[in-house]
Amino acid sequence: MGRVMSTSPTVPEPAARIYLIPGMFGFGTLAGFDYFVHLRHALQKSWRLRGKEVAIEVVPTPPTSSIRYRAAMLASQVSAHATDGLPIHLIGHSTGGLDARLALSPTTNLPVKVGQLDWTRRVETLVTLNTPHYGTPLAGYFATVSGTRVLYALSLLTVVSLSASEPSLAVFSRLLAALGGVDQLLGGDSRLISRATDMVLRYVDRNGRGEIRDFLSKVRLDQGGVIQLMPEALDLFNAATEDCDHVRYGCVAAAAPPPVSLRIAKKVRSPYAALTAGVYSTLYTFTSQAHKRYPYATPTPAERAQLLAGVRQEVDDRSNDGVVPTLSMLWGKLLWAGEGDHLDMLGHFHDDTPGTLHTDWMTSGAHFGADRFEDIIERVVGFQWG
Repeated sequence: MGRVMSTSPTVPEPAARIYLIPGMFGFGTLAGFDYFVHLRHALQKSWRLRGKEVAIEVVPTPPTSSIRYRAAMLASQVSAHATDGLPIHLIGHSTGGLDARLALSPTTNLPVKVGQLDWTRRVETLVTLNTPHYGTPLAGYFATVSGTRVLYALSLLTVVSLSASEPSLAVFSRLLAALGGVDQLLGGDSRLISRATDMVLRYVDRNGRGEIRDFLSKVRLDQGGVIQLMPEALDLFNAATEDCDHVRYGCVAAAAPPPVSLRIAKKVRSPYAALTAGVYSTLYTFTSQAHKRYPYATPTPAERAQLLAGVRQEVDDRSNDGVVPTLSMLWGKLLWAGEGDHLDMLGHFHDDTPGTLHTDWMTSGAHFGADRFEDIIERVVGFQWG
C-alpha cells in the first residue's frame, strides 16, 4: 500500500506589494510592538474580500532624520526587497508621505546607488495619511531648545501609550504626576524626562529596553527632519519636488476637536487618559498657529464640502489633528476626511469591544472608532484598485 502524501494548502501569489512608511517619531517594530499592525491586517482583509492577496512590508526609517535621508533609506530598502516585478503601492503616514513623494519625484537627487530607484517605475499609487504637505507650525516649536526635549518626551509617550499595558499606563501616570505632571514634562525639563524614561523602562523586558533606548537616542541625536517640516521649508520642497506622471496620488485628512471642547472631559477614563489630554491640548495649541506668509492648500469647492461633511464643522487654517494642520494634508485626490487625531488613522484609537487590541495614542475627544477606520481602509484600497 503506497504512502499517503500530505499536502499543504497553496498560498496564492500576491497581486501587488504595499509598503508602509512611518512618520516622525514612528517606527516599524519596537519592543515587540508592531506600529502598523492594525493597518496591515485591515488592508490584507480588504484585499482578500476582493479576491486578491497582497504582500505588505514596513519600511522603517529613522524617526527624526532629514526627509532626504529618510527617502534614500526608503529607496534602498524597497529596491532590495521588491525584485519580483509586482505592482507597488505606497502608503506614507505623516512625514512618511513626504519621504515617498521625494523618492518618486523625477527631479529627485538622493544619495543612492545606481538602479536603486528603478522600482519607482512600478509604483501605481501613493496614499498619504495626515501628511504635512505644506508644513506644520509644531515643527517650529520642536526646533527650539526646549522643543527638542518636548519632541523626545512625545516620542517617549508614544512608545508608552502604544506598547504598555493598561495597568502599566496607570502606574506610569501616577509616577509622572508625583514628579510634577505633564506641564513639567512638556516644559522641557531634561532631568524629569530622564527620570520618566527610566520609569517607563521598568515595565519593558531587557531586550525591549535596549530597542527603546536606541530609538530615543536617534530622536535625540538626529533631528534633521524637524526644521524641514516648517511651512517655510515645505514651500521650497513643493517647488522642487514634482509628482510622478504615472503615479496616482491620494490623501486622507483629519481634524480633531479643539481642546476646550467638553467632549475631551467625557473621554477621560483613566489617569493616563487625563495625562495625554493635557499633552494633546499643548500640541493642538501650537499646531493651530497658522503661518501668515506660507499658507496651506486652498480646498476646491468639492474638497471643502467633503471636509465639512466629514469633520461636521468648517475647516480653516487652525484646524488640525494635534500635530498637522488639516489643510496641510491635502495632496492629490481627497479619499477620506473626518474627525480624528494624528495616530487614529493607523488604528491607534480606544476600543472597548472585547477581544480588540486597539490602544489609544492620545485623548483628543475625536470619538474615532472602528467604523471610521474601516471606511478609511475601504477608500484607500478602492483607490489602489483604480
